[in-house]
Amino acid sequence: MSFDLARYQDPHAIQRVLLDAKTIAIVGLSANPLRASNFVGFYMQRHGYRIIPVNPREAEVLGEKSYPSLREVPVPVDIVDVFRAPSAVPGIARDAVAIHAKCLWCQFTVISEEGARIAEAGGLTVIMDRCLKVEHARYAGRMHWLGFNTERITSVRGALQ
Repeated sequence: MSFDLARYQDPHAIQRVLLDAKTIAIVGLSANPLRASNFVGFYMQRHGYRIIPVNPREAEVLGEKSYPSLREVPVPVDIVDVFRAPSAVPGIARDAVAIHAKCLWCQFTVISEEGARIAEAGGLTVIMDRCLKVEHARYAGRMHWLGFNTERITSVRGALQ
């Protein structure tokens, strides 16, 4: 039996997770604004989610205290968003189960069959190989074909004024 990645990319599950969530712990969130994790955290924070950085190398990111591990986060977490190598996912999944998170979300290329099994066995929804920011933008109607909001309502491409 092969690993069915499509099982962890269900649009209905993605929408449900995004609508129900309020707090997102981002494992591997960097203070460097040029890193994808920072861009995703900043975007999600601007759209009303509470962001909790989980990175032992950072004291604070995006104005929030950073924690060395998920198990040290003192508030309930809805989504655990993973910006780490696939080999780290099983341990992160165990921690996500231990803190009673609702979803384990693994970013693009972060794919771990073992991590998915651990999270599912612990009752978590698993989303894998999908970007949290891209999926939020897709379902919130803020996605331009290049991946950013142009703030233009029309699809007609006339001269910019």
